[in-house]
Amino acid sequence: YLRCLPSCMENDARIFQINLQKEAAALEQAIKYVLDLLDKNSISYQYIEHEPVYTIEDMLRLHLDEAGEIPKNLFLRNANGKQHYLVIVSKEKTVNLKALREVIGSTALSFASEERLQKHLGLSKGAVTPFGVLNNADCSVEAFFDRDLTCAARLGFHPNRNTATVFLSYHDVESIIQAHGNSIQVVKIPAAESSHAL
Repeated sequence: YLRCLPSCMENDARIFQINLQKEAAALEQAIKYVLDLLDKNSISYQYIEHEPVYTIEDMLRLHLDEAGEIPKNLFLRNANGKQHYLVIVSKEKTVNLKALREVIGSTALSFASEERLQKHLGLSKGAVTPFGVLNNADCSVEAFFDRDLTCAARLGFHPNRNTATVFLSYHDVESIIQAHGNSIQVVKIPAAESSHAL
């Protein structure tokens, strides 16, 4: 058994390396798909690569907000889990879920699980973005943008991976979502300090 140990360890190392290569290839392909779509539609954008980020604070630490507005992206579900919503608001705004459900016509709202995020948007935690609708084959996820964001010159979103950010106008994001077939609405998203805020 001891004589086999180095060989087993070498095999494990090779498998680990192969997995890393596969992950890197998938990462590159996901980003390329988004950028190719933007180029195909002659959409003007700024693309910035960076270390993986998981929060708004991470993005601010890298000064990504200097290129444009960094919104907060929330992936929510209704009470029975049959409907999912992508809610995009200003990073400074706290969202009252109880008030929000009345605005969008939903039952009680809560965060969708990581499993639901992967299933419906093909995204992992820390990479929530409107571009995720491109992975929503049945176009069931509804997008809601806070009206406050529509006046921003440029909004920054991950191209389905959290190692890069793409800055573009709201209207270009809107056109991408609509062209894919998902519902998108601009609403006044209520903000409040309460036990229901996030």
